[in-house]
Amino acid sequence: MVKHACIKNDIAGASFSIHPMSDQFVEIIKGALEEADTTKVHMDTDDVTTTVRGKLTHVFDVTKAIFVHAAKSGKHVAFEATYSLGCPGDSKGEAYMAEDEIPLNAELVNIKQRVAAKFSLYPLGGGNYMDVIYSQIEAMKQYVDVSHAHYATRLDGEAIAIFNGLGQVFKATVEGGSSHTVMTVSMSANSPSHSGIDRDE
Repeated sequence: MVKHACIKNDIAGASFSIHPMSDQFVEIIKGALEEADTTKVHMDTDDVTTTVRGKLTHVFDVTKAIFVHAAKSGKHVAFEATYSLGCPGDSKGEAYMAEDEIPLNAELVNIKQRVAAKFSLYPLGGGNYMDVIYSQIEAMKQYVDVSHAHYATRLDGEAIAIFNGLGQVFKATVEGGSSHTVMTVSMSANSPSHSGIDRDE
């Protein structure tokens, strides 16, 4: 068995895929990547996923921007991501760590986009992980509508609010003592099956 060195650092990462359900999927994806300001992260795209690495603030800022810019096309867009921070999940290699915490895609606040999402939180390396998970699910309720789903928690609301809430929940879990935090997110915008997404209005 190979043992991996455990070096604590504050590099966060996300591996994500975005899928516009449109014949113009190439244009939508490229357009979103061009509109999002990614200068404070390291980003690499291959034939399966795109990986973003850097400070947690900027990782969530960039993934949020890319999804919202794609979704504003009006086409059905699906997004799948895995976020990770902590030992032994990363190394300093190829990471771009901007010195500040100021996100570059602040103009997103003016874009309204209703979405449905599901997320699962995994605070690894801690004994009371279910208490951590339940407390962070409760914390999400100040941002969006929260409901139960099999193997995940469902979120309904504005994309910006959902991403901001997810970022805060992730940060709180890390600061709460989780040595390696992982979060999986599935999100959908403009789907024909979203007929009930505005049920609270």
